[in-house]
Amino acid sequence: MKTAVIIGAGPAGLTAALELLRRSDVRPIVLEATERIGGISCTIRHNGNRMDIGGHRFFSKADRVMEWWTELMPIASTENGSGFHTIHYQNKERLIAAATDAASDPDLVMLVRPRKSRIYFLRSFFDYPLALNAQTLRQLGLWRMTKIGIGYLRARLFPRRNEKTLEDFLINRFGTELYLTFFKSYTEKVWGVPCDQISAEWGAQRIKGLSLRTAIAHFLKKTFSRRKADDIAQKSTETSLIEKFLYPKFGPGQLWEYVAALVKSKGGEVRMGWRAGKLHVDGARVVSVDAVDAQGISHTIPADYVFSTMPVRELIHNLDVEVPAEIRVIADGLIYRDFITVGLLVDRLTVTEPDGGPLKDTWIYIQEPDVLVGRLQIFNNWSPYMVADPSKVWIGLEYFCYETDRLWNMPDDEIARFAIAEIEKIGILKADQVRDSHVVRVPKTYPAYFGTYDRFDEIVRYMDRFENLFLVGRNGMHKYNNQDHSMLTAMTAVDQIVAGQIDKAALWEINTEQEYHEEKK
Repeated sequence: MKTAVIIGAGPAGLTAALELLRRSDVRPIVLEATERIGGISCTIRHNGNRMDIGGHRFFSKADRVMEWWTELMPIASTENGSGFHTIHYQNKERLIAAATDAASDPDLVMLVRPRKSRIYFLRSFFDYPLALNAQTLRQLGLWRMTKIGIGYLRARLFPRRNEKTLEDFLINRFGTELYLTFFKSYTEKVWGVPCDQISAEWGAQRIKGLSLRTAIAHFLKKTFSRRKADDIAQKSTETSLIEKFLYPKFGPGQLWEYVAALVKSKGGEVRMGWRAGKLHVDGARVVSVDAVDAQGISHTIPADYVFSTMPVRELIHNLDVEVPAEIRVIADGLIYRDFITVGLLVDRLTVTEPDGGPLKDTWIYIQEPDVLVGRLQIFNNWSPYMVADPSKVWIGLEYFCYETDRLWNMPDDEIARFAIAEIEKIGILKADQVRDSHVVRVPKTYPAYFGTYDRFDEIVRYMDRFENLFLVGRNGMHKYNNQDHSMLTAMTAVDQIVAGQIDKAALWEINTEQEYHEEKK
């Protein structure tokens, strides 16, 4: 039997493992350096509460991914008891039965969740995307709204012809005033550098289909369309504008922990606390992988195939071959943005919905420039099962930083106090309402589109020469993928192994907002 060594137990690695077991005679051995399953799609547990790192909406325009998810975790009954939802798969309407009828484990289900996310700016909430209503006009003021309109018209009439930077990309689609109002501050919090130093490719990767025009069109469609409310496929909707999504009952890690269990039950291995080291090369093939287990003992694992989701910078250094100096320079110049989530258990938030009820947002973009916090999640609204005590509000404050920053290196209790002070400053809560806190650091969460990224194609060409080595997933490809696109890279690699026809270019063509093959057909 052949063996595939898979580095990393995130969405890409575990998808590859399960697909190999289902469709080939290749036995996967998954090496996970941490004790967490799911990569950044894990679920963190603390005192009975659960945290989702970064927030993971289970939605994809790829039928293959939607089917994969719902076959493993069927959709739970709707609140009205109908027990069915409509999904359009390959232009065919298919009814997905309620999980309570289809699954032996009633907890192993997907919930259908309403999408609501807003921007917090000027100490008030703005719909995302902006709604064309009297409230928005009052909040922004007639003068700013006029400048937004003029700026957009100018961008349409006189666009920046050569989109080199993210600033060019955003101004061309939203106009200067809207860019300055709602995009610049938050984006620079995320990346830590000005937008005019970030490649326009980041915009093409994440928000290619979104513009002021598409946002207005979506608003009008939402207002006047009679599209069936139970259709969660939303194929014609820009991903950033979807109105509902699937979500595992106990957070994203629930799905990936289940996948890891399936891998082991089918004869594969998932080795926790095993850190991959040298990749030994013979000609154009990787023949084995060194790894250090949780007890510090070194092992060499023979490999017929290798899937890598480790950061590209580390992978280049781990190749046991004479790597050209210029490739090493590019790899060393790749930059990664790190991530901190501060979970806070709160009696109540100071801010409410207009009717006085609790906020309904899954996450809120903090556009205020006088605080470092970039985004706020309300875990109760992702799934009510994420919080142990439903009378409490369980939130996550998200910070983007580098491992060298002072914030990253503060003790956990000091980070928590800092976060509480910031969120109190902007009027979201009162410090005396906080009952518990938990700090989670995640290194190398965001592969950056600056540094030496403009030469990344040279790394792609060099790495593609190793015929049995597949770079998949977000860090594996240094590409800001959502989890569904990370999964698609793994699925495509397995397709090629099964077919015996390797085409690495097909993996690199998988893009966040690409038109998928079934849609093209």
